Amino acid sequence: MMYEHRDQEPLSRREFAFRMARHTGAGLAIVAGSLAVGMWGYHRFAQLEWIDAFVNAAMLLGGMGPVGEIRTQAGKLFAGVYALYCGMVFLVLVATLLAPIIHRLMHRFHWDADRKRATAGRRKLE
Repeated sequence: MMYEHRDQEPLSRREFAFRMARHTGAGLAIVAGSLAVGMWGYHRFAQLEWIDAFVNAAMLLGGMGPVGEIRTQAGKLFAGVYALYCGMVFLVLVATLLAPIIHRLMHRFHWDADRKRATAGRRKLE
C-alpha cells in the first residue's frame, strides 16, 4: 500500500520527508520526460533547431505558450496536441505534489479524532 491506513499511526516527519522526496522525484521525471518529448516533436515536426525546440517546449510546460512562429502543418498540429498535453501535465504535477500533504492532513485529523473517541469510550466503561 502506498499510504498508511486510517488505523495506522501517521508517519514520522522523517518518513514523510522521504515520501515527499519520492513524489518530487516523480514530478521531476514527468517534467523531464515531457520536456524531452516536446523538444523532439518541435525539432522533428516544426523543423526547429534544438535550442529553439527547448525554448518552445519549456515555455509551454511553464504555461507561457510557444515563442517562435511555426511554419509547417505538422509542426502546428504537434504544437496544438503538445499544448493540450502540457495542460494535463500541470494537473498531474499538482496532484503528485499535493497528494501526500492532503493525505497527511486528513490522516492526522482522523487519527486524532479516532484516538479521542477511543479514549472517551474507555472512560465511559470505567
